[in-house]
Amino acid sequence: MINPKQIQIKDYTYDLPEERIAKFPLSHRDESKLLVYDKGYISHDVFKHVTDYLPEGSLLIYNNTKVIQARLHFHKETGALIEVFLLEPHEPRDYEQVFQSQGSCAWICMIGNLKKWKEGALHQSINVNGTDITLSVERGGEEQTGHVCRFTWDGGASFAEILDAVGELPIPPYLNRETQESDKTTYQTVYSKIKGSVAAPTAGLHFTDEVLSDVDRHGIEREEVTLHVGAGTFRPVKAEKIEGHAMHREFISVRRHTIERLIAHGGKAIAVGTTSVRTLESLYYIGLRLLRNPKLTAEELCIEQWEPYSKQDQAEPESTDALKAILRWLDDNQLNTIHSSTKIIIVPGYHYHIVERLITNFHQPQSTLLLLVSAFIGEDWRKVYDYALANDFRFLSYGDSSILIKQ
Repeated sequence: MINPKQIQIKDYTYDLPEERIAKFPLSHRDESKLLVYDKGYISHDVFKHVTDYLPEGSLLIYNNTKVIQARLHFHKETGALIEVFLLEPHEPRDYEQVFQSQGSCAWICMIGNLKKWKEGALHQSINVNGTDITLSVERGGEEQTGHVCRFTWDGGASFAEILDAVGELPIPPYLNRETQESDKTTYQTVYSKIKGSVAAPTAGLHFTDEVLSDVDRHGIEREEVTLHVGAGTFRPVKAEKIEGHAMHREFISVRRHTIERLIAHGGKAIAVGTTSVRTLESLYYIGLRLLRNPKLTAEELCIEQWEPYSKQDQAEPESTDALKAILRWLDDNQLNTIHSSTKIIIVPGYHYHIVERLITNFHQPQSTLLLLVSAFIGEDWRKVYDYALANDFRFLSYGDSSILIKQ
């Protein structure tokens, strides 16, 4: 069996014509096409019928993160345009706290036109809730994933209000268009509520309130997790071998009740989107760490990129045992939610522990998301994508959907 680190990304490509990339969503989210892969057999339907492929009594888990208006633009006195793209909070590090900050906070950012901004603060005058204020930003140190930028402002507004007033929603770069007002609604899931992502968990964009009600009528349980999607989700794999690609850290949080429901379902779930997959499978490895050392702190629970592949020759505990270890840790620390982070990469050779069905969109060639799909259904990913191309499916974030059933 090939070493997962030696996988060559050129083996995971396909021809995606520009006209097959959906630039805008359908007017009715749940009218998108649904490709059904069922243990090798492929057919298609309409997304509003997705409950026909979800077993009664199963557990459906989706990501409730909300996309923030993470793109900020400043002009230097010379007229040069500097883009500051928020990646993750730096001070305070907690998402809820940073959005509530008044007067000052710091983020790790990507900076566009960096060569034009050597030093000094940038300023812009903005209006927040009828009050004119000055927003300033200064560069600080450099982190592995970006530059530390400190924002300061007057007027008593929260940073969440600042972003709502002046930030731009960061739609995917492959759409090759400017963000439009409609994207503020269409690029959010109907169940989004926890601010923090710079990209939408796009498999969830097909759900409507009507589909969610249908899920309930079919006796399917629903639970939420949170993974704040980072800009790394758009970063192409440039290394020839996947070991040369570094995954960015993404923050996750899962409630005690969700973990209890997972245990009640035998440690198995249907995941809506690759972000839910990464959260659920990271939970398994968090639980493994806690089985070995129940005294770990939250900061010591970050799952590293290649951690799942390090001890594949050893018998692995059941997913319910790993999840029960997390419950014990929550009890010991008097917590109702586990907050952690993950850099997990899921590639062919990975053994899924919790996810048994996957609802997902169609992903870019040579992407880590395509590798995740291949890890789930093997080489049949080629059959799935060939079928989608031959049957006029729409691709990427605003495109059509699939449900993958492997057993």
